Amino acid sequence: MNCYFLRHGIAVEPDEWKGRDFDRPLTREGIERMQREARAIADLTLELDAIVTSPLLRARQTAEIVASQLKLRDEIVEDVRLAGGFDARRLSEILDDHDKADAIMLVGHEPTMSAAIGRSIGDASIELKKAALAGVVFADASATRGTLICLIPPKVLSRLGRAHP
Repeated sequence: MNCYFLRHGIAVEPDEWKGRDFDRPLTREGIERMQREARAIADLTLELDAIVTSPLLRARQTAEIVASQLKLRDEIVEDVRLAGGFDARRLSEILDDHDKADAIMLVGHEPTMSAAIGRSIGDASIELKKAALAGVVFADASATRGTLICLIPPKVLSRLGRAHP
């Protein structure tokens, strides 16, 4: 199973937001950059079966932008396990829930996504920037260890997405 990890796009900073953190949205720039990045992600032909997202607004917005570009709007699944407390155990549970999938995308937050990715590839240390994409291939949905197949910074995705009209 291929599992792609996408950190949500640029969101309003917590100290600039008056509402609940749950409702903190992407900024206008975050939306525009995510739209460019979604075009680049579409070019990667990841052949996703599902996009699983944290229910927090900024992650849901990110997932919806990508799903719209990939024509997978009906394949978005919210999963609270991608919000606070996401870890290798919860990653394993989510993969097990989607054991029939060949490829899924998880949309979530830091620092937990980087930690879960690092743990799954052998206790490595990585940093997933806002709107960065990482891919890990697992032998199957029950595997706890995988191999990193890509780590694409947001600047690269954004530049690739600009090549589209």
